[in-house]
Amino acid sequence: MDLKSKIILISGPTASGKSKVALKIAKKLNGEIINADSMQVYKELKILTARPGKTDTNKIKHHLYGFRSVKNEFSSGEWLKLAKKNINIIKNKNKIPILVGGTGLYFKALTDGLVRIPKIPITTRNKIRLLQNQLSQKKFYSKLLAKDPLVQNKIDPTDVQRSVRAYEVITVTKKSIFDWYKKTKSSFKEDQFVKIYIDYPKDKLLKKISKRVDKMIKDGAVKEVKNFLKLNLKSDNNIFKVIGIREIKDFIDKKTSLQDLKLNIVIKTRQYAKRQRTWSRGQMVDWQKLDSNALSKFTKKL
Repeated sequence: MDLKSKIILISGPTASGKSKVALKIAKKLNGEIINADSMQVYKELKILTARPGKTDTNKIKHHLYGFRSVKNEFSSGEWLKLAKKNINIIKNKNKIPILVGGTGLYFKALTDGLVRIPKIPITTRNKIRLLQNQLSQKKFYSKLLAKDPLVQNKIDPTDVQRSVRAYEVITVTKKSIFDWYKKTKSSFKEDQFVKIYIDYPKDKLLKKISKRVDKMIKDGAVKEVKNFLKLNLKSDNNIFKVIGIREIKDFIDKKTSLQDLKLNIVIKTRQYAKRQRTWSRGQMVDWQKLDSNALSKFTKKL
């Protein structure tokens, strides 16, 4: 398989082993790895976000990992700009860029382009944020669905930031944010991409999630969260979407036992993996869905 002019994309649910697959392919093809996970950009949470360790980053050059402080939120637009820059740098070295992560919207921005939505007036933004604060997120999301049915299965009901954004767009433009997405174009040609989605059977993925949670706790996730909490960030900061922060805080506050802490993180991670798979079925229909056997055959052909 000739991949010299290609850009390899590797996605899949959390704990599916994306980073290991990317590393294996990078070694075989003389490639470099670019992060496509919205939480692995933050430097303060290495363990909970399962960021690649020094053993891996010393073997293969990695880009866009742990370079941003959690004090400063990071947008998909910023990621796309940096990702394109790094893709071009890697290709200019006659190497293959390999993007890996679980943030579907990052991949969508890269392959489809970033939406150019008209600017939302600050007064409107403030009103909608006030509305969201006054209602529960559940009620706010229901109001959003009534205004924009296209967000169903595309925006997680608990995702405050994206829910508010979708509400802003439908309110001001009278068009769904997903209609705006359809009008965008990528900077790259479609045939440049090799799209791989790691799709393990549910039972196997659940076992991998449990093992990952045990390893995170063993590696020092509790201490990591203690240090993170000292930053005193507002609870609506996007970083609090990282699974484990709130669960570990409850453990630190002696509200739960260590056993319950692990169980709670496993449950949340399973739920997140399920949402990722649901999103992929609707948004990543042209990706190669590979289980462990198919993935092994694919890498042998490289």
